[in-house]
Amino acid sequence: MNFFDIVEPHLKMLTKNEQVLFDYVVSNMNKIKNQSIREVAGETYVSTATFLRFVKKIGFAGFSEFTTVIKYTVLNENTKKTEPTPFEVPQTDYREEYLKNIIESVRVIPIKKLHEITKKLSDHPTIYLFSKRVSKYAAEYVYYIYTMAGFNVKYPRDYDFRQIASKQVKPNDLVFILTYNGKNLEFVEMIKNWGNLEEKPFLISITEPDNNTIQNLSDINLYIFSDSIKVNNTEISSRVSTISLMELVLYQYIEDYGGRDFNFIKR
Repeated sequence: MNFFDIVEPHLKMLTKNEQVLFDYVVSNMNKIKNQSIREVAGETYVSTATFLRFVKKIGFAGFSEFTTVIKYTVLNENTKKTEPTPFEVPQTDYREEYLKNIIESVRVIPIKKLHEITKKLSDHPTIYLFSKRVSKYAAEYVYYIYTMAGFNVKYPRDYDFRQIASKQVKPNDLVFILTYNGKNLEFVEMIKNWGNLEEKPFLISITEPDNNTIQNLSDINLYIFSDSIKVNNTEISSRVSTISLMELVLYQYIEDYGGRDFNFIKR
């Protein structure tokens, strides 16, 4: 079984220190799969007994099962990377896959998740958008349409402003992290800091469709399919699916609460 399938039900019960151990494991799977418990414990500065308790808390019977599952997961991920996948296929004729990716990104969202998000929006919380690199340009549009719909949206556009804004997030706020790379260390660190609050903000992420750290730390994760495209060594993979999902959330909100909040006419 996949490592992330096993640990996912247990992640919300981790303490701050256990979360640090988990982040280390996720970032060093290829190394850990061949190490002893003494070696891993030494590199994470905890005792072997502490690390074993952590291993059991995230769903494994012992360290042997833990490393066996990691080996399987790493092998499976490496196999995926050597073969074309539905969401990362180098190609010359991009048109058909481009459309399929948008359709698939929308199709797989459970309606229950949409209603859960719109219920949060119905309280009109302050909305924070965190994004960077190519995803920033999708976030610009999202900022525009949600602001026009009457929401109080804060969108810090560069690193310094993101750091300041992350410290201003309050428990009743709604946070969207739009990042294709679900392992981005800046955002992972933000989420860990919010975990130190007495009450955490509600976090929704939109990431690539693999099992990743940000996905597993979110209250709700939506994911996008996008083929990997680079020009002059710069990643320009489409973020249209990100825009589609955020539009879909807003339109679902209008369906659910439009009679209360808007003079809404659907033609």
